[in-house]
Amino acid sequence: MSDCHDGCNGGRREFLAGTLKLAGGAVVTVIGGSALASSSSSPTSAPRPGGGGYDWNEHLWAYLIDTTKCIGCGSCARACKAENDVPDGFFRTWIERYVVGNEESHVDSPNGGMDGFPPVQVGFVANKSFFVPKICNHCRATPCTQVCPVGASYRTKDGAVLVDAESCIGCGYCVQACPYGSRFIHPATHTASKCTWCYHRITKGLKPACVTVCPTQARQFGDLKKDGDPVRAVIEHDRVQILQGHLLTEPQCYYTHLDKEVR
Repeated sequence: MSDCHDGCNGGRREFLAGTLKLAGGAVVTVIGGSALASSSSSPTSAPRPGGGGYDWNEHLWAYLIDTTKCIGCGSCARACKAENDVPDGFFRTWIERYVVGNEESHVDSPNGGMDGFPPVQVGFVANKSFFVPKICNHCRATPCTQVCPVGASYRTKDGAVLVDAESCIGCGYCVQACPYGSRFIHPATHTASKCTWCYHRITKGLKPACVTVCPTQARQFGDLKKDGDPVRAVIEHDRVQILQGHLLTEPQCYYTHLDKEVR
């Protein structure tokens, strides 16, 4: 079922007009230039994917990960696969293991962490090790929506970045543009696929599948427009970090206790 129909046409025309102006270097110019920043406060006017009973103007979603709580069990990745029918060999969310020494580090993610992490031998003295969950960062100034030539990638008014599968032509530009490696071309549909924060769940008052099954509450999901929301409280009052902040993509996936080794 499509997430975006006729309501996207105006945005698509605007996007294509901008693309013509940037002909010859669109991908590089858009990702690094002011065109990306200008989209940060301009979500799509597409129809609400959640249906008539859900008002996306009342919400602004955000995701929070505490890296000290992640135990690398893989429950989140397995739940995501089951909930969203993710094809084998691809991941909408995954876990990375970091083994860090004074001068060297080792990073791996066997099968996306779905099966846990077997012991690993490294050729250096390790001082620390930890796990880091990764997902689509649902950026406010997202490169993927900027490079899509047909407007199939778009940002909703409640902060989710989605893909209209009926419009996607499978060109892969968004996959290349994402600095977090969170997109892939689905081998069966040949369209872009990614984490949606389980949009079909959150618009019904449920949590994303990965958050629901996390045994240590390393993953949390919240509403920045809701007073008293615990995720909002952490983001507003604690020291939180984002991945690759120098890219100015304004991620809406926040971390606590994020090590400097993580990129």
